[in-house]
Parts: sequence; structure tokens; C-alpha cells
Amino acid sequence: MAEPSFEEHELGFSWLVDPSEMMERACHVARLGDRVWIVDPLDAPGLDERIAKVGEPAGVLQLLDRHERDCRKLADRLGVPLHRVPFGGVAGSGLEAVAVIRNRLWNEVAIWSAAERALIVPEAVGTARYFRAGDEAVGIHPMLRLTPPRRLAAYRPEHLLSGHGTGMHGPATAAALADGLAGSRRRLPQAIGSMIRRS
Repeated sequence: MAEPSFEEHELGFSWLVDPSEMMERACHVARLGDRVWIVDPLDAPGLDERIAKVGEPAGVLQLLDRHERDCRKLADRLGVPLHRVPFGGVAGSGLEAVAVIRNRLWNEVAIWSAAERALIVPEAVGTARYFRAGDEAVGIHPMLRLTPPRRLAAYRPEHLLSGHGTGMHGPATAAALADGLAGSRRRLPQAIGSMIRRS
């Protein structure tokens, strides 16, 4: 396995576990409001020291039911609570929990921080090549192309962090998310072609 690839940004930092893997699994440490959150993490060398540079962590957020990853391990090691798929939000955090999917097979919650205009979506949308079709900057999970999570269109993020692919930051982020959602069904044939070529 390749070494993790770290990226610093205004909110903190993110890392791809192995930049060469198809799914481009991504993890994040983000300062939202006055608290530092660790999102869907997989452990990496020197991670605790990197987190400490951002600030004292308030907790670990597991935003997708199947993203156990190293969430419990990190929470226990750092002595912070693990919030597993917090549909009800995290009390006192100032974060808005957005129910993306909720059924017996798939439970996913996104997090919106209005103060930073930051949206964190663990699975439904992503920037990984596997998710994108054509010239999309933000794509929809292949299994959701026909039923994209349109409720996310209500948000105009300047920061978009997902569980797959590098983050997006800056004024073009909201338009890229809106484009991905709006073109999800129309670009299904392109998405299928992309998946075949990359498999």
C-alpha cells in the first residue's frame, strides 16, 4: 500500500489513505466553529501530532454506517467521544445534521457548518474519479445516479469534504456540487463508461 497523501486547507487537513486506489478513500480533520472534529478516519503515521497542530479534538464523527474504518480506535486513543451516524446532530456543536439516506441498507448523514460554509458528505457525493462522469468536478455515487441526494442542493458550500477524493475549496465549490446533482441522471451513460475504463 502506498503512503497516505496529506492535504492542508483552511479547515485543517485531509488525507487520502492510498492515492492509487480506485475508491480514493479520504479522511478529514476540520475545525468547525470553535471545535476540531475527526471525520471517518483511517489511522496514519504521525496522525496524532498532525491533529494536535489543528487543535484539541472534540470528537470523532462516523457519518456513514459502513465507515467504521478506525473511528473507534481513534476516539479511544484520543479520549474523545465517537458520534456514530448522528442523525440527531451533536448537542452543543452548532453543526447541522443532514439526513442523506436512511434505510436498513444505507444510513448516511452529512454535516453542514454555516459559519465556515462547510459541507461534509461521506459517500453520496465525491470527487474521486470513480464518482465522476465527463468533466464533472463533483460526482454522485454510482449507486445513486438515478436517485441523487437532491436535498444537498439547498447548501452553497465554500468547502466540500467527502469520504472519497480530495476536498474542494473556494467559490467554485457550490456550482460544482449543484452541477453534479443536476446532471446525475443525464450523465449516467458517461459514468458507466468511466467505471468500465477504470476497472
